Amino acid sequence: MRLKAVVLYQILAVTAWTTSSSSSSQQKLAAPSPPEPEPIDVFELPLPPVTQNETERGCTRKINPHGTGCIGATTSNLNGGNFLPDGDHVTASLVFTGAPAAPDPASNYQGLHLIIVRVNGTNFPNGDPWKCITCGVPASQQYGLTSTMDYGYPQAFTDGTRILAGSYIIDCGSAQLASAECTPDKVHIYPIRWNTTPAGNGSGGSIRELRKHPDDVHISFNSIAYVGGTMAQYAYFSRLEFNPAPTTGTPLTPRYDLVNVTVLYNSNAQPIFSTNGSHLTIDRQSITVGEARGLSGLGDQVDYLGFPAESCNIDIFGVSLKTGEVVRVTRDPEYVDPIDTSPDGKWVVIMDTTTSHRMMFLAGMRGIPPLVDSLVTGAVSSIRNNGLRRFFQPWLVDRHGAREDKNGSYYMGQQINAVGNEEPGSINDPSWNGGADPRWSLDGTKITYYQMLVTAPDCGGSNPLPCPISTEPGHRHVRLMVANLTSRRPLAVRPIEPVSDTVPWGQKYVPGSSLPDPPSFPFGNFTLAGLVSGYADVSFISDSAGVSLKTVVARYHNYSDDGDNFIAGTEQVTTTYPNLTMIHVDWFSDLHSTGTSRSSKVTSPGGFHFDIDIQKNKFYANGTLITTVDGVTYRQPENGT
Repeated sequence: MRLKAVVLYQILAVTAWTTSSSSSSQQKLAAPSPPEPEPIDVFELPLPPVTQNETERGCTRKINPHGTGCIGATTSNLNGGNFLPDGDHVTASLVFTGAPAAPDPASNYQGLHLIIVRVNGTNFPNGDPWKCITCGVPASQQYGLTSTMDYGYPQAFTDGTRILAGSYIIDCGSAQLASAECTPDKVHIYPIRWNTTPAGNGSGGSIRELRKHPDDVHISFNSIAYVGGTMAQYAYFSRLEFNPAPTTGTPLTPRYDLVNVTVLYNSNAQPIFSTNGSHLTIDRQSITVGEARGLSGLGDQVDYLGFPAESCNIDIFGVSLKTGEVVRVTRDPEYVDPIDTSPDGKWVVIMDTTTSHRMMFLAGMRGIPPLVDSLVTGAVSSIRNNGLRRFFQPWLVDRHGAREDKNGSYYMGQQINAVGNEEPGSINDPSWNGGADPRWSLDGTKITYYQMLVTAPDCGGSNPLPCPISTEPGHRHVRLMVANLTSRRPLAVRPIEPVSDTVPWGQKYVPGSSLPDPPSFPFGNFTLAGLVSGYADVSFISDSAGVSLKTVVARYHNYSDDGDNFIAGTEQVTTTYPNLTMIHVDWFSDLHSTGTSRSSKVTSPGGFHFDIDIQKNKFYANGTLITTVDGVTYRQPENGT
């Protein structure tokens, strides 16, 4: 009997990785020596002024003499975006508040809007360093907007006239967005619609996490589904096609339709785990993309989150749109999610939890194969946050990833905002954490990212972390940053030719068709041979109904996939699901590693038991799980943090 994989909201599908049978030492020799640290100048961009009074007319002319809007200290909901093609402007979305009522012209500066911010220290003609693109757009040119509209992840097209924001495209016609010619009367806001019915009727499918391809023609996106009583997500690739006068589906307004949609799922792939009698094998080139995180700088691959290459290690992987070849983009034991690739494909900027060591109690012991991860990937990934508090800091990593140099030093990349003494408000203040997504300028010399200050209830009160006082203007809790890579020569900005609509290894989406079946795993007792030495006895145990995977047991005997770490001991995990988003985990571990590192991963005598809601990211545990690496001990976060 085979069981269907549990496909959870955060990782959402079993995916793939590449780890050849060669040892990590051989891989290390194949990569060049890590780069030396480079000079980076980090500075903050200006934002609209803050009003403490968020009621009508709370944004007074004393606070903003130009009458161009205010934001709240904790309610601006800033989302940083990318650079306009000139490299002198950054896109962002935020919520204005405190505006007067119409017909005052300042009434336009209320609610969610899209802005651009100057990077070069100059101002727009009205004296502001920022310009609102959507404020004052006539209602007749705001097509299909809803009360739940979202301008997240704003991404400028390379023509400088359009921005993809949430599931909308903001278009200024022939005018450059940053020019004086781009006025509200020229701006149109078009919805994006994905048809999911054979007749083309209805409002279309729900789409999220849209990322623009550098060819300005295609996007990747994700969509939530319900499979086997749990939340699931599938990733897609599609062409954008402007439809000026649709005759089916809603809204019946000018819009962009998603056409030639491909599910990023290889139905012909072998399962991740397969068996031959009692022998268990792992297919390290199986393609099953989980959550798509965007398209690479050269536009040749989809970057995505997926099933770990090493146990509890949440990394980014990439799969070629043409060939289906899979690469492991990041290799750090901490959690990685937001990512952007440089326009020449040689560098990535990531948001990573490394400086917090938050995930090391789970992932610090290296070389463990991802067996228990068949059950815990969604739960493990959810520990990365404390509610709305993130632990991300921006890192610059070359395309060869984390590795040792010839002298044995370990390269993890360069923390972009590492300069400073971590005093309140400094660029490396640990209370300021990064959001998604960091973005490169088209000439490869600048990176933009945004940060949020930890705010109650994720600090203060019963939470042992005290709430810091913001040092920002108006004590706002958001800031928009730019990192200038001062030693780099600008890359030539070249257009990316449109790629094919066809993804050969993907599954063409037919409106109304069923979603692909989730990957399956075997029930029973098996032996997994290490790629270099040893073996593991593995048991995949079903629930009482014989339908779902409930328990994984692994017993390691001098097991090694890399020739550097040799694992011995036992690990057992059981999961249950009280509701669609809550996971309960019972974990027992007594693992030890020798070799280049002496490590252990051990639970308390009664085991380690925790609950986490994958939508709320609040962690509560009984018992302990402690990982020790070369004498350094890593413990779990305190409950509620």
